[in-house]
Amino acid sequence: MATEQGPPKTRTTSTRHKCPACYKQFKRKDHLIEHMKMSYHSIHQPKCAVCQKHCKSFESLREHLTGPLAKENCAMVFSDQGCNLCMQIFDDPDSLSKHKEACSLSAPVPLGTSIPCAESPKKISGLVDKNGTARAVAIDCEMVGGGSDGSLDLCARVCLVDEDENVIFHAYVQPQIPVANYRSEVTGLTEERLKDAMAVNEVRDKILEILYNGESVGRLRLDGGKGRLLVGHGLEHDLNCLRMSYPDHMLRDTAKYRPLMKTNLVSHSLKYLTKTYLGYDIQSGVHDPYEDSVSVMRLYKRFRCQNHQVEEIGNQDSPGGFDSYKSKELEKMSSSELYEISRSNYKCWCQDSRQIMQP
Repeated sequence: MATEQGPPKTRTTSTRHKCPACYKQFKRKDHLIEHMKMSYHSIHQPKCAVCQKHCKSFESLREHLTGPLAKENCAMVFSDQGCNLCMQIFDDPDSLSKHKEACSLSAPVPLGTSIPCAESPKKISGLVDKNGTARAVAIDCEMVGGGSDGSLDLCARVCLVDEDENVIFHAYVQPQIPVANYRSEVTGLTEERLKDAMAVNEVRDKILEILYNGESVGRLRLDGGKGRLLVGHGLEHDLNCLRMSYPDHMLRDTAKYRPLMKTNLVSHSLKYLTKTYLGYDIQSGVHDPYEDSVSVMRLYKRFRCQNHQVEEIGNQDSPGGFDSYKSKELEKMSSSELYEISRSNYKCWCQDSRQIMQP
């Protein structure tokens, strides 16, 4: 016996709230707002040149383009038109070929361990260039081992280079306590090489004079006065070993720069960053401080040159953000309006090329 059929049931569809930056979708508007608050989306985040999706780091972007779960269309376009180092997309093969020749760099020639200690730093002019941009100096230190088991890091060699990769200061450093392990297979250093090395206090003072444009140590403004940007990898460790302090807002650390970190905010090694973003190998044998300092300077300059066109959305350092609005006001905003008030949670290096650094 046939039963009477009722009217077909209709499936109710709920409104989805889509993030305009990473394209995640949420059933409720307040969930989208919380996501925007926690994600710190901004024009400074790495972004896919194909679909315009924002990523937390360049590692996330690389996974999006080339990883095992890469988005199919983006991966296809990138494989034909993309640069594996900077992840830019180019319209034609000739442009891509020319770009790759310039983007992939050659490794700098190491100084070796036969170079003598520099008694006086090389003179470099001015704290800022003609465009008002703060000049940068890159530093790298090599460590020997102290303590009963040789695990205590002691600075034994330091090298500073300018933005043109010229050596402006190089010194062997006399450790303040006995050396238990010269780590010669990595440092190339021996007891003989460090016998007439400079005292760490003298090395520190010369470095500070470079950073503060030749002012005498007694007059240095260690409270955040004008100076040169200091670039390095693991800067906190190097500065501690030199018994040296420098204003945080003047430090540019490739180990702590969020776009260059792993997705879980763990640092990559300088060796990995150099191979991945500059295209050459370092530290294959004895570590050379010139080679490393040039590499961190190149990384800094490459990411400083990103053009994020801040003027289109506004100064990312200007007052504002979600805390300036009440919950009801945020609920009334569209997803694009929420993005416009979002602010980055790190200082993008692209802003170094637009202004003299301030604390």
